[in-house]
Amino acid sequence: MHYKTILYNKQDDIAVLTLNRPPMNPLNKKVFKELGQALDELRQDTSVKAVILTGAGEKAFAAGADVTEMVNLSVLEMHDFCLTSLAAQNKLENLDKPTIAAVNGLALGGGCELTMACDFRLAADHARFGQPEINLGIIPGGGGTQRLPRLIGLARAKELLFLGDMIDAAAAEKYGLINRVVPGASLLDEALAMAQKLAAKPTVAMRALKNTINTGINIDLASATAYEINNFLITFASEDRVEGMKALLEKRKPVFQGK
Repeated sequence: MHYKTILYNKQDDIAVLTLNRPPMNPLNKKVFKELGQALDELRQDTSVKAVILTGAGEKAFAAGADVTEMVNLSVLEMHDFCLTSLAAQNKLENLDKPTIAAVNGLALGGGCELTMACDFRLAADHARFGQPEINLGIIPGGGGTQRLPRLIGLARAKELLFLGDMIDAAAAEKYGLINRVVPGASLLDEALAMAQKLAAKPTVAMRALKNTINTGINIDLASATAYEINNFLITFASEDRVEGMKALLEKRKPVFQGK
């Protein structure tokens, strides 16, 4: 499928999605709609084992929603915009493959929210993060008030959300918002190396693991641990489990088939 606001590239079993509205990559309804379509395509593509999401250029991953579009929207139109954004982010969060945000610059507002929908976040050393919506007289409408406290805790999240300040990559790592900071010049290489390591894992177990974590974190502990057992048994019944244990006993590297 051809996209106008994102780039879709495959490198062997890794897909790279690039937000392509440089230099700031503002997020409008078309971006979210195309991102959702690309994620639908990725869900169907069993040859893809891991996904990287990044932004075009070096200035911004995504510097927030496209205010030039938003300022003219009615409340009903803005509601539709929020639902389109939420649908894309939910697809990203629940994609049955591991996802990595390679944050190449500013990740503000909706851009920061997009990174939080990914499983991992690697940031260039010049990247900056923030939820500045309060400074515009609004609040986040793409999951920021919910995913941010779950990632970094209530006190830190309120600090960022109430003040609307930006933080640098080092502070984002300290807060637990990102996994690690890397030199800007090697950001994509680091993301690809991580994606290749993830892609080599058994896909049945990876899919079950992500689903179990994402589902379990939002339910009570007793229900979550019961859910974990059910998904564990699914992986135990897989051919890859047989291969993994056999390889361990035979002291060799396993050859997983995704079955």
